Amino acid sequence: MSLDQFLDQPPAQLEDGVGLALSGGGYRAMVFHVGALIRLNEVALLRKVKRISSVSGGSITAGVLGISWKDLTFTGDVASNFGIVVERVRKMADTSVDAGAIIGGILLPGSISDRVAKAYDSVLFQGAKLSALPDDSQPGNPGFVINATNIQTAALWRFSRNYMGDYRVGLVEHPDVPLATAVAASSAFPPVLSPLTLQIGQPVVNMPGADLHREPFTKTAVLSDGGVYDNLGLETITKRYATLLVSDAGQKIAPEEAPQHDWARHSLRVLDTIDNQVRSLRKRTLIDSYLRNEHSGTYWGIRTAFVDYKLAADPLQCATRNPTPLAEIPTRLEALPRDVQDRLMNWGYAVCDAALRAHLDAALQAKLGVTITPPAKFPFAEGY
Repeated sequence: MSLDQFLDQPPAQLEDGVGLALSGGGYRAMVFHVGALIRLNEVALLRKVKRISSVSGGSITAGVLGISWKDLTFTGDVASNFGIVVERVRKMADTSVDAGAIIGGILLPGSISDRVAKAYDSVLFQGAKLSALPDDSQPGNPGFVINATNIQTAALWRFSRNYMGDYRVGLVEHPDVPLATAVAASSAFPPVLSPLTLQIGQPVVNMPGADLHREPFTKTAVLSDGGVYDNLGLETITKRYATLLVSDAGQKIAPEEAPQHDWARHSLRVLDTIDNQVRSLRKRTLIDSYLRNEHSGTYWGIRTAFVDYKLAADPLQCATRNPTPLAEIPTRLEALPRDVQDRLMNWGYAVCDAALRAHLDAALQAKLGVTITPPAKFPFAEGY
């Protein structure tokens, strides 16, 4: 990944490549995205992706995929052993993190976010640092960008193998940061899991336009969930790549007949409303870019109705299935029963497939070197 790419300096024209965005949404998103990745791998698209941009729960999935990439065996651009990614995510989905971290952070030394990072490291990353992510200068390797929000600068803070930082502070080259810390910052869901305070122990390179390249900004970054800034993870792919694939497991705000009037709960409701509107605006902008032919690609969401794709073939009988109960799983880092994991992955698989078949036409498939035919069965028994 070049410096210009990391900063999203727009090229003269969009690069002829694929960017994949994985949204936030706690464990619900983490597991849903795995189903989509299974389908992308099956149709030989996953290895065509040049950058995977993630926030919050999506960053857990991205982190697991990143450290697993070297272990995947690709034949004809399809990994025959993708089950290792599935099992590693399952191990996390079997583990409740948020409640224990909150209690420990209140009663014991150390912050809540530090305890979340320790849990990620213990279950998934075992001390791996950002340098363990794939080297995207090598053919067939995607670049990974894990996104958090810098609360000091109100800008997107990005973690990758080669750089971390934001456009107002500057960049750290080859950051010596644990992968678990980056993922914990990206998933520091406010108000209880946020913030994560990152001590910057390496030089910060001054960049053109970095108006906050000074202490304390270059010594400490106070970070929150990447979804505070961009819950779809679009920021780091839309300015760079011609083809955008977007997996969205975000939760839609529910109506309230009698909103609370006390300042604390009313403030939370207002913040949730703002978040919902920002998320909706980003989605509309993305869809408009498809309609205007500024980008090719497709979007799929956990609440998307299969029938909306108007596909002739429905081999998984999705038209009669209802994903709403899955979409309403709370945004938590709380263990999910194995049958719920299966159903989330199956739905991620099915709706990703539907979006690909509906919106990647024959010309784009030929350009990408893939052929997308209807699937034969769900990855796991019982559907969703």
